[in-house]
Amino acid sequence: MKNLFATKKGIVGVGVVIGILASLLQLWGNPANMGICVACFVRDMTGALGLHRAGVVQYLRPEIMGFVLGSFIAAYAFKEFKSRVGSAPLVRFILGFFAMIGALIFLGCPWRAILRLAGGDLNAILGLLGLAVGIWVGTLFLKSGYNLGSSHNTYTSVGWIFPVVMVSFLVLLFFNPMISGQAQSGVLFYSLEGPGSMHAPLLISLGIGLVIGFIAQRSRFCTMGAIRDVILFKQTHLLMGLISMAVAAFIMNLVLSQFKLGFAEQPIAHTMHIWNFAGMVLAGLAFTLAGGCPGRQLFLSGEGDGDAAVFVIGMIVGAGFAHNFGLASSGAGATSAGIIALFIGLVSCLLIGFTMRENF
Repeated sequence: MKNLFATKKGIVGVGVVIGILASLLQLWGNPANMGICVACFVRDMTGALGLHRAGVVQYLRPEIMGFVLGSFIAAYAFKEFKSRVGSAPLVRFILGFFAMIGALIFLGCPWRAILRLAGGDLNAILGLLGLAVGIWVGTLFLKSGYNLGSSHNTYTSVGWIFPVVMVSFLVLLFFNPMISGQAQSGVLFYSLEGPGSMHAPLLISLGIGLVIGFIAQRSRFCTMGAIRDVILFKQTHLLMGLISMAVAAFIMNLVLSQFKLGFAEQPIAHTMHIWNFAGMVLAGLAFTLAGGCPGRQLFLSGEGDGDAAVFVIGMIVGAGFAHNFGLASSGAGATSAGIIALFIGLVSCLLIGFTMRENF
């Protein structure tokens, strides 16, 4: 049966659905210009589990579990679930780690960069330009033979591990609900103020996550892949999905009075343009070397890809380091420690790209 989601009209439709749902999540309680942000939501989950103690960003976001489980359901329903692992797991972990560092310097993943722009935050332009530059550098390595090795099939149970972890997180969330006025409930931590305290109702967030996970798995929706395909192959198929997502979110933000144009006083953002740009250069390079943006890595992990799961684990550890060691930006801008980590990340990713080419 033809996969309608993967057609040109299908990918445009997927983008429209994601853009609308992201804006609605803001209306229903998620932070402004952060209806969906994979990096920020993984960061919040890391805090909820106590892996960092930044009290303003701690909440076990149901959307992330929904992304993985929605993809898992779609993959099984259409016989595309395939347990597989590849090579260089430590490298993929490092790439996930530095992708998170870059994203938290900018304060958002590629999805949030698009949604920030759709909400009127012009700082997102610098982030998107940086993302494109990082992906372009990554494509130079791809053209020169960069390869982490092909994946191979493995035991079915291996592909189940990450979805089972997501189910376990849901169980924790249901059995340790937030208690009003308390920062900890059972084993989970909850923000009482800041972005972590802002969230849509649990079942709505989970339901939207499941829907997006399902349609994104079917359509292969990926921000990094969209820009990479334009650069390498002059193909705009995936790019049409990003454009439709931005347009749909923009229109919805206007309708819902969630649009505010400008650079200054944007929610959960800063105006240090150099570091907005550079943070996403690092993130874009890491995504390209790893083979997908953070959203795509979650969807791949749901369909049995162990390499993608290792990348996400690297993001989780990166989020913990970012807040435990003061690497993440805030509304005041990038930190000195974050800038140092940014350059370490760029050097590390460039070394990975240079040394892991087949003709090196």
